[in-house]
Amino acid sequence: MASDLREGRIVIVGASLAGLRAAEALREEGFTGSLTVVGDEPYPPYDRPPLSKQVLLGLAAADATGLPMRRDPDAHWRLGVRATGLDPLGKRVMLADGESLPFDRLLIATGTRARPWPNPEEAALDGVFTLRTCVDAGRLAERLAATPRRVLVIGGGFTGSEIASACRERGLEVTVTERGPAPLVGALGGTLSKLAAGMQRNHGVDLRCGATVTALRGDANGRFTGADLSDGSHLDADVCVVALGAVRNVEWLADSGLAAGPRGIACDAGCRAFDMYGIVSDDVFVAGDVSRFPHPLFEYQMLSLEHWGNAVAQAEVAAYNMVNPGPLRRPHLALPTFWSSQFGLNIKSVGVPAFSDQIVLAQGSLEERRLAVVYGYRGRVTAAVTVNMAKSLEYYQHLIETAAPFPPAPGAADRPAAAELTLPSDVPDPKGLSHSPTVALTGHLPDRRLTVVRPD
Repeated sequence: MASDLREGRIVIVGASLAGLRAAEALREEGFTGSLTVVGDEPYPPYDRPPLSKQVLLGLAAADATGLPMRRDPDAHWRLGVRATGLDPLGKRVMLADGESLPFDRLLIATGTRARPWPNPEEAALDGVFTLRTCVDAGRLAERLAATPRRVLVIGGGFTGSEIASACRERGLEVTVTERGPAPLVGALGGTLSKLAAGMQRNHGVDLRCGATVTALRGDANGRFTGADLSDGSHLDADVCVVALGAVRNVEWLADSGLAAGPRGIACDAGCRAFDMYGIVSDDVFVAGDVSRFPHPLFEYQMLSLEHWGNAVAQAEVAAYNMVNPGPLRRPHLALPTFWSSQFGLNIKSVGVPAFSDQIVLAQGSLEERRLAVVYGYRGRVTAAVTVNMAKSLEYYQHLIETAAPFPPAPGAADRPAAAELTLPSDVPDPKGLSHSPTVALTGHLPDRRLTVVRPD
């Protein structure tokens, strides 16, 4: 059986970080069959984190963020063509050019796209951008280099905050609007979001929380000129960046029978896709940002992640399981990790901060802008976030992995006396935010097409 799994036809839909790493891992695991990688962008796989950092600062070209290949995956690359459908019975992937690709096993790694501004006419104004692809980054970097008078960033999540940081580093005036009480609050909770808000304002950002943009305005030539806000005010600006989170690329699976919805495609811990009735597939696998998977450390709730490290780890587990029989298969149990660099802060997290009811300041202080915050839920450690203190993160990762009690016992060198004081984690309902968290715990999303099958 094992030798059979190392032969045949494997198709990977998504020429992404996850798609590339899976292709490499398949060959490393001894897969000798045909391997096809489909991607809707015309470019080989590239790295996305630099797009909101180095590229916007003019330190790297948008087309210079290609991912290095660990090894040649000896794949047939179908780039610049979109997958439009999946026939799970006939085992074929339909493409936009009319072709269909047969497969024995399929890996779905279609990732996400930027959530667009909801009004298409306003979104089409010259000067309105989203940031997700290398083309997006190149166009936006060019516009920022032309020194606009003011940049409006809609959404105070990680991407929006990093864009605002790049604008201030370039010396540009920037306004950030966020419907929630503070930037990053959906990802980090109330205490650390106050630090983020203070840092933005200290660096000259016009930060407007509890505010939404109600309309984007343009002139007679179709150029963006400003925005109307929910408080009745109007803001003049030359450039607008819509940073309202991500949309999972699952529409092409609407008729596939898979459990695909707004939060992604549900799969088991072995990366095997579920169908809409909760039955696991043996030949369709999922990896990366488009996946939803259960994690035992978080009460087996389904996790949706938009994390670089998760895409790599999950792709490698999926590839391993695609070419190994059931008893040898591995679970994907890696802890979510994330990092961001903005306004002179290096923010790193491990675990799921949103899966918490309390926090404790375990090291450092808000005033020093150097600290470690530990998150707990029902008496055990579930996450940790460090600010300019990344070396401490490994210690807290071990606490999460071992389900250590919360609050954690003393163990860090400069643990302050305030560490005895626990505070509410103050994680808001994501529905009240402009930005979406990069880690989301998702319960079952009912599918309105679902029907109950009864025996005759």
